[in-house]
Amino acid sequence: QLQLVESGGGLVQAGGSLRLSCAASGDTFSPYALGWFRQTPGKERELVAAISWIGGGTYDADSVKGRFTISRDSAKNTLYLQMNSLEPKNTAEYSCAASFHMCSSYVYYDRDHYPLWGQGRQVTDSS
Repeated sequence: QLQLVESGGGLVQAGGSLRLSCAASGDTFSPYALGWFRQTPGKERELVAAISWIGGGTYDADSVKGRFTISRDSAKNTLYLQMNSLEPKNTAEYSCAASFHMCSSYVYYDRDHYPLWGQGRQVTDSS
């Protein structure tokens, strides 16, 4: 059974960088579109970035455009979120998610398209 195992995150000063990883366990997620979401207390989970099944299509939220990069390594069955120039407002719990749209060139914006989620990793501004 496919599970998503996240790593990375932690404390970071404003302007710093972090990379989140999300590895598939139990099966492959290579055929699926994937995404990174974040949530802060009292707010709904929001899409940060998304990527299609072979990475040909990507989406970055306006708030992170030019600073965050989503990528995937199919050989390693791993999804990444490189976060640069972090800002205090980026403090949140970040979660990776897998859709079950197979071999789709589309990216998916709505969290309802993502039935499978990682456990979440906290990213906190330490400034």
